[in-house]
Amino acid sequence: MHCAGRIGLLLSLGLGACVQGPDYAKPTVAVPETYRFNNQSSQDLPATDSIWWHQFGDSHLDALVQESLANNRNLMIATGRVDEFAAILAGVRSQGQPQIGYALSGNRSRASREKIPAFVDPLSTSFSALLSASWEVDLWGRIRRETEAARANLLATEEARQGVTLTLIASVVASYVTLLDLDQQLRVTESTVAGRKRSLEIFETRLDGGWVSEFEVSQVRGEYEAAKAQLPLIRQAIAVQENALSVLVGRNPGPIERANSQDALRAPAVPAGLPSELLARRPDIRQAEQQLIASNALIGAARALFFPRINLTGLFGFASSSLGSLFTGPANTWSFTGDVAGPIYTGGGLTAAVDQAEARRNQSFANYELVIQNAFRDVDDSLAALRHNAELRDTVQRRVATLQRSVELATDRYENGYSDYLDVLDTERSLFNAQLQLASARGDYERALIDLYRALGGDWAVAPPTYAPSALAAKDGK
Repeated sequence: MHCAGRIGLLLSLGLGACVQGPDYAKPTVAVPETYRFNNQSSQDLPATDSIWWHQFGDSHLDALVQESLANNRNLMIATGRVDEFAAILAGVRSQGQPQIGYALSGNRSRASREKIPAFVDPLSTSFSALLSASWEVDLWGRIRRETEAARANLLATEEARQGVTLTLIASVVASYVTLLDLDQQLRVTESTVAGRKRSLEIFETRLDGGWVSEFEVSQVRGEYEAAKAQLPLIRQAIAVQENALSVLVGRNPGPIERANSQDALRAPAVPAGLPSELLARRPDIRQAEQQLIASNALIGAARALFFPRINLTGLFGFASSSLGSLFTGPANTWSFTGDVAGPIYTGGGLTAAVDQAEARRNQSFANYELVIQNAFRDVDDSLAALRHNAELRDTVQRRVATLQRSVELATDRYENGYSDYLDVLDTERSLFNAQLQLASARGDYERALIDLYRALGGDWAVAPPTYAPSALAAKDGK
C-alpha cells in the first residue's frame, strides 16, 4: 500500500491520502526451461520480417487471410468488445473528475387574495441561473483502484481480440491446407479411376477374344468401382471445406480460388532450440495476467469501502425577480458544502466484499498458472506432432515409391505368365491407399506446423502483433 500527500483542504484537515489494497507484482510461476520435444536437429534460422503465413509462398492464401481479417464476424465481435470496455474505463475514470452541471428556471405565480393584503400584488415572477460542481475526493484510492481494474479489463479484451485474430489466421491457413490435401486426394483418385477404367476396357476386349475368364474381368471391374466410389466422398469433403473457409473469410458459402497443387506450399523450417520465453507473446497468457491485475486492484476498491467518502459540492448562480437584472451583482448567489459519509455497522457486508475480491484474485492467479501450463502443453503437442508427422510423411513417401515399382514388376510378371492378375490388383490397391495416405500425411505435417505457430503466439522470428499504445491511450482518455 502506498500513500501520497494532499494539498489544500485535505492538508488543512491533516489527512493523508492512502491507496488501499496490494500493489500488483508479477507473480513467479514455475515453468519448464525447455520444451519436451524441442527440435535440436534443425539449423538456427536468421530472423525475418516476413509475416508467418507469407512464408508458405502462396498468393491465394495471403489474399484469403487478408480478407478474413477485414470481414470475419467473430473478429468484429471481439473488436466491439474492446470498444465496450474502453467505454467502461472512460466511465470509471470520470468518477474521479469534477461533475459540472447547470440549471435555468423561470417562474410566474399568482397568490390567493384571501391570504395577502389588498395593496400587495398577487402576481410574482422569479428567474434563476445556477452552475453546480461536485467532486468526490478519492482519499482512499477507491476510484483509482477501480480505474486500474477497468484498464486491465480493457487490455484483457484487447488480448482476447488478438487471440481471436491468431486463431482466425491459423484456421484460415489450416483450412486452405486441408483443401489442397483433398484436391491431391481427388487427383490421385481420378488418376486411379482412369487407369482402372483402361484396364477394364482391355480385359473386356480380352474376354471377348477368349483370352481371360469372366472371373478376372469381374475382379478388375470390382477394383474400378471401388476406386470410383471414393470420388463422391472426396468431392463432398471439398465442398464442405470450401463452405467452411468461405464463412471464415466473411463470405457466403461458395468456391475458393486456390493453388493447383499441394506442392505449391513451401513449409517453413523450424529453428533449433525454441526458447520458452516465446510463450510470453501468447494472447491468452497476457489476457490472463491482465485479469489477475484487475482482480488484484478490486481488493483495494473493496477495502476502501470501510473508509468515509468525502464529497465537495459548490453552487454559484444568479436569482432575481426580473430577467433584466438577473446577472447584476446583487443577484448573485453561492454555496459550498462538504459531506463526509461512512459505514458504522454493515453486518459483515464490507468484510464479505473484501473476502470475495481476494477469492477472485486467487482464482485469477490459479487461472494464470493453468493457462501457462496449457500453453507449454500446446507447444509440446505441436512439436511432437511436427516430428512424428514428418517421420510418417517420409515413410509413406518411400512406400509410395516402392509400390510404384512393385506395380510395374507385378504387371511384367502377369504379362509374361509368371503370376495371375490378382497380384497386380493387390499391388495397385496398396499403391492407391498409400498415395491417399501420403496426401493426408503431407497435410498433417503442414497443419502441425500451423498449430506450432498458433501455440507460440504467432511466430518465432517476428515480433507478435500487438495493440497500438496510442490507440488504447486515446480510448481510455489519456
